[in-house]
Amino acid sequence: MLPNNLHTGPRVARYLIFLSFFHHNLVTGSSNKDSQSHDAMNVVSNSQLDLRQIVFVIQSQSNSFHVRRAERLRASVLQQATDLTENPPVVLFLHSLSDNEGDWSILPLLPHFSNTFGKNSSWIVFLEEETNVKVGELLKVLAKFDSTKEWFLGKPLHDEESTIIHHYAFAEDPPQFKYPDFSAGWALSVSLVQRLADRVRDEPLKSDFTIDLKHEVALYIWDHGEGLRLTGVPGLCTELQDSPLARHCTTTLSSQAPACGEAVDKEDLFVAVKTCKKFHAERVPVVKKTWEKEASLLEYYSDHADPSIPTINLGVPNTERGHCGKTFAILKQFVSGAVPETKWLIIVDDDTLISLPRLRALLGCYDASEAVCLGERYGYGLSQGGYSYITGGGGMVFSREAVLQLLQSGCKCYSDDAPDDMVLGMCFNALGLAVTHSPLFHQARPEDYAPDYLSHQVPISFHKHWNIDPVAVFNTWLREGSQTTETEPLNKTTKTEL
Repeated sequence: MLPNNLHTGPRVARYLIFLSFFHHNLVTGSSNKDSQSHDAMNVVSNSQLDLRQIVFVIQSQSNSFHVRRAERLRASVLQQATDLTENPPVVLFLHSLSDNEGDWSILPLLPHFSNTFGKNSSWIVFLEEETNVKVGELLKVLAKFDSTKEWFLGKPLHDEESTIIHHYAFAEDPPQFKYPDFSAGWALSVSLVQRLADRVRDEPLKSDFTIDLKHEVALYIWDHGEGLRLTGVPGLCTELQDSPLARHCTTTLSSQAPACGEAVDKEDLFVAVKTCKKFHAERVPVVKKTWEKEASLLEYYSDHADPSIPTINLGVPNTERGHCGKTFAILKQFVSGAVPETKWLIIVDDDTLISLPRLRALLGCYDASEAVCLGERYGYGLSQGGYSYITGGGGMVFSREAVLQLLQSGCKCYSDDAPDDMVLGMCFNALGLAVTHSPLFHQARPEDYAPDYLSHQVPISFHKHWNIDPVAVFNTWLREGSQTTETEPLNKTTKTEL
């Protein structure tokens, strides 16, 4: 029996969050500690910094492919450390620190980091699985900062315009707020970790949505202007490791997208497009003009059978939000024998733009015999026993094994208009199956993300057609051979939900 505490759906909750953030950012002044990030008095030369004073945390995931990537990074860090010293640093895997589903959101772990490393360490350095680090150079970078003071270091990103994924924060001046690009690595001084840990203990973290972790961590540290802003570090980079531009970088990226050999065959991927009668004429033609031709097996599922498309009526009435009944009907259809048997299923909205060749290349990294649920990960109530889920707009990818385990569990919608992605998240959480995050799936449009963030990606999907030309967006960002560069800014007068 699923709980009924989500009957309002994620859109209402996100709208309430937006209102609170919008009001807050209109009335909040600048940070009382802004000057710290520019105050040279706080930067010192500390040639005595020792590797044992650094704790590396790899932002790993439990899926076997991601564990292998994390293990390679840990081996690289430790080998470099061995070449530099006889005393290696601590290197941790984020996904294995505890059984808490919310550990990937970092903030609930701050008390653990403070208790475990507060006395003998100076820095907590976070690395994503694809981040390469020159350990000796990192030591030199960190030695420039007095670790007895509070520091939040990273490669700064900023929004060009207020955006839905950040709840329209800093609406009057979006570029003023900087947040770290996790791909470049980021670091917290232990003195800052200790203060933040005390705050987490004294003021329980709010139980709401985790949508863009890097922005939300920066907001928490900024603390309504009473805390700390991000200090940019030029050596933390997102250049490719073999690029000439990377020679002065302390961190680099191994690739823009994982390369795992053979892509999944077209015949091993079944594509299910959720639509409804009122969007048959408006949205389905965009799919047909853009990415449909790359699908070998694709069906449109609707509340109305239209042979001209064609669409299949699943017998589930259309709902204005949620679509849980329709999604579960698709999952049952996938394993019923009514469609060709494939290893993978992707469910997308009719306003999702996606590169199926890139998706098939990515799926080549994963073992279809495992229960895999893949896409852009969000969280709900992670600090208080909540769960993670793959947000639907960017595309939800399932291995056949994941679908079979889900349906065999008996987990189901509590109503047809329940939020399908969140219900699926609750089901997988109850089964003890972690969802797998890829930053290459996007719930929003390209202009809703920082240009520097997208510049080092080969994206797989974007979502929403409002105030854009979706065919132009597909051709620019997702068509094979396209240049993944920033599109021209478009007029954005309409606000909507994710």
